[in-house]
Amino acid sequence: MANTLKEKLVRGEIAVGSFVYVPSAKLTEIVGWLGFDFVVIDMEHVPVDTALAEDMVRAAEHSGVTPIIRVTHNTPHLILRALDIGAQAIHVPEINTAEEAELAAKSARYGPAGHGGLAGVRAAKYGFHEPLPEYVARANEENMVIAHIENYRAVDNLDALLAVDGIDIYYVGPEDLSNSLGIPGRSKDPKVVELVEYAIRRIADAGKVAGCIAADVPTARRYCELGARYIASHAIKFMAQASRQFLEEVRA
Repeated sequence: MANTLKEKLVRGEIAVGSFVYVPSAKLTEIVGWLGFDFVVIDMEHVPVDTALAEDMVRAAEHSGVTPIIRVTHNTPHLILRALDIGAQAIHVPEINTAEEAELAAKSARYGPAGHGGLAGVRAAKYGFHEPLPEYVARANEENMVIAHIENYRAVDNLDALLAVDGIDIYYVGPEDLSNSLGIPGRSKDPKVVELVEYAIRRIADAGKVAGCIAADVPTARRYCELGARYIASHAIKFMAQASRQFLEEVRA
């Protein structure tokens, strides 16, 4: 399966996707059929084990949407496991230094570009579809690394982070930035908004792909105006909003 998310970004287009916070292959499939460009299977904040994550990846593939996994930590074996089961990109939390960015980038690639362990895994179609050397070349070309910029230290270190090879998307996280500033949950605070917008502009001006989370259309459009091209969202929240509106109007 070609990485359609990467193809879209290479063409200079904007990609819009959704996190899946519920451990469910069926819900992942539904979100995929809604027309999003990617789904992020969240293993950081949701009780999703590897076996279920693999089923969620299959569901994403079936509905024609790029499967991404958010790992719990910037650790080589966690990154390798996510890619082995078929994720085509990984969200890596808390990337604050160039060394941490390099670790994530190299953990997601095979030699000579990285140091990931090689086997006839699901992502390689168990070694039956193509020789492993061909799989390695394809995986190194198509796999993506999404670095989380979610601490004010990361924003301070942006120049160093942007110079690291192998980071495909720099994803800015407003909620975690608010937490790092000592005002947790206040993502609309002017200090947080200023930091988020500065980071997006700086990433885009450097010719890199900037990403962020958007819970509504005006916010998404604002980030795109600043140069972001990877917009994540919450399909479940949208479903909840539409359900509440329906109930209010029916009961009015």
